[in-house]
Amino acid sequence: MAGAGELRTTTLGRERKSSPLFKGVAEDAFVHSFLEGLGTYPPFFLRLRSVNQRGTRLYGVRRPELTQLSIDEFRGQLAAGAIVTDVRPFVDFARGHIPGALSIALRPAFASWLGWIVSDQRPLVFVRGPGQDARDLVEQCLKIGYENLVGELEGGIDAWRAAGLPVSTIAIRQVNEEPQGAPLDVRQASEWASGHIPGAVHIELGSVMARARAIPAGPVTIYCGHGERAMTAASLLEGEGRGSLAVLDGGFDAWRSAKRPIATG
Repeated sequence: MAGAGELRTTTLGRERKSSPLFKGVAEDAFVHSFLEGLGTYPPFFLRLRSVNQRGTRLYGVRRPELTQLSIDEFRGQLAAGAIVTDVRPFVDFARGHIPGALSIALRPAFASWLGWIVSDQRPLVFVRGPGQDARDLVEQCLKIGYENLVGELEGGIDAWRAAGLPVSTIAIRQVNEEPQGAPLDVRQASEWASGHIPGAVHIELGSVMARARAIPAGPVTIYCGHGERAMTAASLLEGEGRGSLAVLDGGFDAWRSAKRPIATG
């Protein structure tokens, strides 16, 4: 499977000779400006080439199910190097989560962000909220070739709390409040260009860890379109020891709707 940029470049190449779009327009400039707006794309796109070539594993009618792990079993997996991914809504994650957990909310984009951020070589354990579809979670993992699904915490975060184990929290800021410290925009480049909070630093979510040193010291308010990507970024930074993190509830969409100041370009 090719990356988004490759597919679109190929398409543009086929259209150059016949499309009236290019009449009177410098083709190289057009292609450059078009691709500049795409932003980055998940590294697993490249890995899926080999997965597609060899074929995916067939599971038949019965899909794998997440094993229920006791507190002791769950902690043992963490000690052995498993990554805990918390798939609850970002506001629930903010109220309390296992220290070091990665927040990726279960939604249609879950698989893309899991593949973008987490190595396919690491075993995965999950924290799921009541009512969240375990089958959907498993299927999204499998469709990008993530098969090392160890299990989920039985009883979820409530069981963790009941055992007297520590939880971490992340502040939620509302659009009628001033951002806590420096605003950090983790949206794609095209989203940033269409408008952003004045004074914000822009680092796409997929590049947050690689460019962590570019994030100002001190308190930071992270935002995206709605809040899910921002909480993923916050959990990554928290895992690296950053404190004083906040996420903007509703993200830039809520900021714009509240008619707060906006910068463009």
